[in-house]
Amino acid sequence: MSDWPRALQASPPAVSLPRPSTWARLWLPAVVVLLALYAGLPWLAPVFMHLGWTSGADAIYAVYSTQCHQLPQRSLFLFGPRLMYSLSQIQSAWQDTANPMILRQFTGSEAMGWKVAWSDRMTSMYLSLAVFVALYRPVLRRLRLPWWIFVLLLVPLAVDGVSHAASDLAGIGAGFRDGNAWLAALTNNSLPETFYAGDALGSFNSWMRLLTGLLFGLGVAGLALPQLEAAFGARSHPLNPRNNRFPPQP
Repeated sequence: MSDWPRALQASPPAVSLPRPSTWARLWLPAVVVLLALYAGLPWLAPVFMHLGWTSGADAIYAVYSTQCHQLPQRSLFLFGPRLMYSLSQIQSAWQDTANPMILRQFTGSEAMGWKVAWSDRMTSMYLSLAVFVALYRPVLRRLRLPWWIFVLLLVPLAVDGVSHAASDLAGIGAGFRDGNAWLAALTNNSLPETFYAGDALGSFNSWMRLLTGLLFGLGVAGLALPQLEAAFGARSHPLNPRNNRFPPQP
């Protein structure tokens, strides 16, 4: 009988937690691969054009045309002397038009190089997201963004995108974002004219598209990745008290 109190006071046997499931181990590599494919395919279009594989390139251009305006003056070019061209340069080399539905059809030439299948903003958005996702476990695992910071990070992209769209209503090359006279007046014309006008690499418009795309990638990664990790972690450790939705029994 003397052994009963000791037995009652003994701690319960430890419950061995299951090993992390396949989903818990592989969800992040799977996301990295999918993002790499999604963000990398537009870069294959100019590679295919350069190699003469026009059917494959045309298929990529067609698929990504449903997700991006593909305007050539706001896109990067590969295998040519420049990474970007102004609207006037594209009009001189192809067609003298300001119709965006016609302009977007220009994919490049042997002399100018070949267009990446989406714009510089989309390139920045999804390449940065792919990089942040790839760096999440080794570098950025403590990155946790609340909803309000996520929204703040998307505000510059929304403002820049909406202002570009409103400017284009006056005609491609004729809107207030094409010359940015307001910015020149605000800065007392202290910067080169090429910074204010146009969409070429190094201009104000180009910098805004690249930076707002980068903020988008940071915001989405900082909000979504911790939630995905928590969801897959809870699924892989159903017996972990931290993931138990029910209060412990007395």
